[in-house]
Amino acid sequence: MEEKIIDAIGQIRPYLQRDGGDIEFVELTEDNIVKVRLQGHCAGCPGAQMTIKGVVERLIKEAYPEIKGVEAV
Repeated sequence: MEEKIIDAIGQIRPYLQRDGGDIEFVELTEDNIVKVRLQGHCAGCPGAQMTIKGVVERLIKEAYPEIKGVEAV
């Protein structure tokens, strides 16, 4: 499952890189929470939480409904 999540994050990555940011997969918890780390401009961006919930989480949960959420660390 982690490989699938990493692949999904890889599809999101170019959009973040276009704005000077990036995203890194950290872990998939036992309760199906994906933990990610925003990097570059995204790390300090005021809209980072909106990016996590509105884009990353939505896309990952659409592809893998068993995922309960995405959190930034």
